[in-house]
Amino acid sequence: MNLVSDRFVRQSDLVPMEKLKRLPVTVIGVGAIGRQVALQLASLGAQRLQLIDFDQVEPTNITTQGYLAADLGQYKVAATTQALRAIDASLEVEQVIDRFRPAIVTGESVFVCVDSISSRAAIWRSLRHQCAFWCDGRMRGEVLRILTAVDSKSLEHYDSTLFSQGEAQTGACTSRSTIYTASIAAGMMLHQFTRWLRNMSTDDDMTLNLLAGETILDG
Repeated sequence: MNLVSDRFVRQSDLVPMEKLKRLPVTVIGVGAIGRQVALQLASLGAQRLQLIDFDQVEPTNITTQGYLAADLGQYKVAATTQALRAIDASLEVEQVIDRFRPAIVTGESVFVCVDSISSRAAIWRSLRHQCAFWCDGRMRGEVLRILTAVDSKSLEHYDSTLFSQGEAQTGACTSRSTIYTASIAAGMMLHQFTRWLRNMSTDDDMTLNLLAGETILDG
């Protein structure tokens, strides 16, 4: 007996399962936001995931990224794969323990969860014409920004957000972070994803300041 055969009942009107199951999805960077994105994708019912990251789990990752003490020293991709298969053992997970490289074949949908603008720009140059859905999550402290590119207008807007690294604020995007901000960012990215799956319009650029209780839409 399949004890989880009816697990999708409550989301059936919100997530088109047949479309999701067939779709190859790539998560680049499984740190604070990326790990939460991967876990939520598995819970939603995605069946074909690719995880790309070269980093290992460190003590601070337990606090800000949701890793377990038992994960310390493991590659983040491997530790996240274990967590995904605890949700759904039937998942197909491709583990790429490396930095993103242009030669890597990625999925039709791409979630970019890396630390620097320069890394985003390099990945974008390689993949902008190869994926149908692109979502970028950025976070600093209690401010998060979600950018989604699915058509010519949103592609052009996304291009405009890739300012030079010298224009960026000092410090990596995750130099100040919390698990709750990362989880909210991941949820907002998955919301854009499920809207796209339902052929609904997506938000090109959304910024949420948790402390100020302020949301800004741009693009």
